[in-house]
Amino acid sequence: MQANASPLLAPHPLAAHYADVRARSRALSAPLSAEDCQAQSMPDASPVKWHLAHVTWFFETFVLEPFEPGFQPFNPAFRDLFNSYYQGVGEPFARPQRGLITRPDLAEVWRWRDQVDERIARLMADGAPQSALRLIGLGLQHEQQHQELLLTDVKHLLSVNPLRPTYHRPWPLTPVAHVASAWIEFDGGLVEVGHDGRGFSFDNENPRHRQWLEPHALMNRLVTHGEWLDFVLDGGYQAPRWWLAAGWDWVRSQGIRAPLYWTLPLEGSALPTVFTLHGEMPLDPHTPVTHISYFEADAFARWSGARLPTEVEWEAAAASLPVLGNLQDGNALHPLPARNASGGLLQMFGDVWEWTSSHYGAYPGYQPAEGAVGEYNGKFMVNQYVLRGGSCATPASHIRASYRNFFPTDARWQFSGLRLARSL
Repeated sequence: MQANASPLLAPHPLAAHYADVRARSRALSAPLSAEDCQAQSMPDASPVKWHLAHVTWFFETFVLEPFEPGFQPFNPAFRDLFNSYYQGVGEPFARPQRGLITRPDLAEVWRWRDQVDERIARLMADGAPQSALRLIGLGLQHEQQHQELLLTDVKHLLSVNPLRPTYHRPWPLTPVAHVASAWIEFDGGLVEVGHDGRGFSFDNENPRHRQWLEPHALMNRLVTHGEWLDFVLDGGYQAPRWWLAAGWDWVRSQGIRAPLYWTLPLEGSALPTVFTLHGEMPLDPHTPVTHISYFEADAFARWSGARLPTEVEWEAAAASLPVLGNLQDGNALHPLPARNASGGLLQMFGDVWEWTSSHYGAYPGYQPAEGAVGEYNGKFMVNQYVLRGGSCATPASHIRASYRNFFPTDARWQFSGLRLARSL
């Protein structure tokens, strides 16, 4: 060994997971050109290049800056440029204008990622304190969130291209018997919800606490595209009786006639087509409906003579189930039909995020994390509704029964759908 050669670093147990998550982001970006990675299709979406840079910013800002001896940033200007909403760190660049950040180019972002990865590996090998390791774990969960956002943002970007391009080759279709809808009844009573203390959790999943449930029932599977088409054909988007007042105003002002990415036939009885990450596809009536807003989910539930479940009803039902389903790791990247392997509740994890009727708020005794990372969840606890269960774009290691996603009532570019509930 040469006298000036660096010693081999002993890998930290967290290092393999770190490498896997970072490699997954690279793999998700692989089908895209530099031009694809630069563009921003709407204010709610971000360019792929920005996602790749922002998650790297997280590790440099919250891990390396306070814990790396002799810390020097890759580029001091990136501290504000790739900040998202952490006001405690600095003044973020305007979200609707992220597509205008043509410099640094994509190659420089990759160089930055590689350098930060080497420095994080060295920090872990040199014996990073537990506080640093906790932040690395948070950063990995944060990157997995952005992997899902990367896919949904790319889908929206490609959908506005008249060429209707394909991100990913079509998934192999195999015949699946249609699963009839059925009600699964629950007695209710006193239940415990919130994170159980095993493994990682975000602060908004805590503290674990008790809540009372009245008797209720949940549909055994998700609502399908075919069932939603019945709602469309029955004039569901033209009947104000099914809609919340704000939802009806939204439908009329935005000219909403169907879920996002549907193309309705101009005439005749032909089925709609649906834009997917695999390109334009015929509507499959047995797959779960997706890309619907809270307003739409609530209106459909009313039209069906049912309601949306509360997040407590959903979590109490899912808590004892294994986290199995059509998640990102399966690479379908589109909701798939229910498979009636064992009866009971199906599709509780994966396929689509399920809207609930619960406002996104703090659990009793909630405390945000200290410092700038405390801005992660708590600051959004207003004008949002909770979704549960993950989607076909959610990494399997990222989801659990206590996970609380949240979006405003008109958001629908995410893989969002619904399961019906009713009171007994």
